[in-house]
Amino acid sequence: MDATPSAMLRLLVPKVPFMLKTALWHSIGQSATSSKWDLRTELTINILRDMIGPNSEPSPISKIQRLTTKDPGIKGSVWVSKVKLKVPEEDDVRQLLFKAIEDMGSGEEQWTKPSSQPLEAEWNGYRAQALDPKAPQPTDRDERQEYANMMKEVTSKVTLLYFHGGAMYLLDPATYRPTTSRLAKETDGRVFNVRYRLAPSNPFPAVLLDCFTAYLSLLHPPPGAPHDPVPASEIVFGGDSAGGTCCTALLQLLLQLHRSSPGRVPTVKFHGREVEIPLPAGVAMTSPWLDITRGLPSIEGLVKYDYLPPPSQTDTREFPACDIWPSNPPRADLYCEGSALLHPLVSPLAAKDWSGAPPLFFSLGQEMLRDEDAVLAQRAVGQGVKVVWREFEAMPHCFAMLLENNNGTPVHYAEYAKFCREVVERQHSIATNGEFIAAKSLARSGVDVERGLTDLTDGQVEEYMRKGKDRIEAKFRRGQDPAVEARPML
Repeated sequence: MDATPSAMLRLLVPKVPFMLKTALWHSIGQSATSSKWDLRTELTINILRDMIGPNSEPSPISKIQRLTTKDPGIKGSVWVSKVKLKVPEEDDVRQLLFKAIEDMGSGEEQWTKPSSQPLEAEWNGYRAQALDPKAPQPTDRDERQEYANMMKEVTSKVTLLYFHGGAMYLLDPATYRPTTSRLAKETDGRVFNVRYRLAPSNPFPAVLLDCFTAYLSLLHPPPGAPHDPVPASEIVFGGDSAGGTCCTALLQLLLQLHRSSPGRVPTVKFHGREVEIPLPAGVAMTSPWLDITRGLPSIEGLVKYDYLPPPSQTDTREFPACDIWPSNPPRADLYCEGSALLHPLVSPLAAKDWSGAPPLFFSLGQEMLRDEDAVLAQRAVGQGVKVVWREFEAMPHCFAMLLENNNGTPVHYAEYAKFCREVVERQHSIATNGEFIAAKSLARSGVDVERGLTDLTDGQVEEYMRKGKDRIEAKFRRGQDPAVEARPML
């Protein structure tokens, strides 16, 4: 997106009266969140609400996608080594994915089989000796040399396989460099930042095929890759929001492959070799989006602390038509066919079996996605999975990525990095635990992750998700044009 001073000025000048009113109400303690937020947080979240809320003018999907995937250039304290890995000659990975989708579904889901495409990604690391944080790096770079230079500063074994957020249709690894470089700094490791295919042009399961290919490419580097094989015990799946969808869908795919190969590690032919598909060391998620139907109670019940518009505000809105949406043939959801919304590889919250999974880390606010995160975390603990839960009082969706100066932000990154290092270096030391972190004081109180996160039963969750699916499909049927609700960035 255009972040030049002139562009920011054009954006903010019309909002000056709104900002002054927000500041006044906050300073006299009359806003609903003044007791929990500082003024900077209050202004940031309210401006975001104004920009993407029900009173904003909807933009075509293609325009939003183009703006949010624009490469801002490489500058500051980040190493970037871009890679493009060729498609395997055999089709085994693709067919293995398709079989898992069929085996895990009801048989009623409709979905289109995507083609395989070259995998694009960036290796990101923390660049400690950046001379001028604002100066762009040269464009005539040697990507292999950049990778070698990055590796000179990597001091831990942590390799974070990272999937960015953006509701499955927005953003790009290039726009995530500030986040991934900080994660690299905090973990002393490196990040493999994946450019997965975006909806609506590439619906489910194209993104999952890309995520699966990325994992296999770390384990078993294709010809031309700059990296050596990375042991599964050193790989942590990471992601925020829709990147959390990618993490949990990929993990559920791997668990399905292991369930289908009892007593042995599953294998697949990849670039001419039969290779193993082990489980990763762990999964670290920030505000993961687990229910594509957006059906659980907190979606409407925790709007107080969030900026994402809930379905009650967006169900009457539609994206203006453009060359990529509505799709042809039309479908109910940007990411998938309406019939597939409850498939466990589409909405991982629908997956019942998480037994055998590696340790999971959740960091989130008191946000709209809170219920779905709590259900999955509590379900996993009940099945013997180790879970680390960090919930930040009164914080919105992905707060640490938006609120750099919030006093909870460094706590989030420290906890995230601690989990990644421990799960790689001493996984046996990971124990299930939960903490609720107060908004201003950062005081911590213990949380019972096994029984105290949610009272929602599996039956209630199923019913809420089914109603969410019905809501999306009913809106699709009602519309004169086959358009879905204006989905916020997740």
